[in-house]
Amino acid sequence: MIESNVTETNETRGFRKTREGLVVSDKMDKTVVVAVEDRVKHALYGKVIRRTNKLKAHDEQNAAGVGDRVLLMETRPLSATKRWRIVEILEKAK
Repeated sequence: MIESNVTETNETRGFRKTREGLVVSDKMDKTVVVAVEDRVKHALYGKVIRRTNKLKAHDEQNAAGVGDRVLLMETRPLSATKRWRIVEILEKAK
């Protein structure tokens, strides 16, 4: 038997997408709405365009508030619209 040094989470879960965004709403129970900004260069004109996508994320402890910067990770569907969960709060709102 050869023992593996690979962590169990990477072995069982595989690759998960991560995103960083700003909490725009925390009015729901155990759910926050996070605005994730993506900067894309226009194909023809070269201007950098800001595209914002709102994602609903699971917040088990209701710790995140409006204005906090959070790190999200993709997860299984938790509800009809919720497919992300908060990994950590990077920066609390001032």
